[in-house]
Amino acid sequence: MKHHKSFRKFGREKNQRKAFIRGLIVNLVRHGRIETTLARAKEVRPFVEKLVTLAKEDTVARRRLVASRIMNQDDETAKLFKDYAVKYKDVAGGYTRILKLPTRISDGAEKAVIEFV
Repeated sequence: MKHHKSFRKFGREKNQRKAFIRGLIVNLVRHGRIETTLARAKEVRPFVEKLVTLAKEDTVARRRLVASRIMNQDDETAKLFKDYAVKYKDVAGGYTRILKLPTRISDGAEKAVIEFV
């Protein structure tokens, strides 16, 4: 039974899934928008929202926490604190949007774009 299981497994083990999600987060922060499947976009969204919320307060502890969650990517950590945190300083949430795209022809997967607002 799937009671209170609120995450998707994507056919991967825990450590692979964690690295996969972190990779999506890093690419989203790096490029500002990524094209992926709808399920992946919906899974990444809460993690990114929480990282931006953490980045709003620029302290050493917050920088280390954010860096540890995105695989110690220095450029992306700096971008979160310098660009996105400043941009969304007065916004309470909802930093990303998911736009649906036509389904993929090869396997019929629902495609989507996740981007910063």
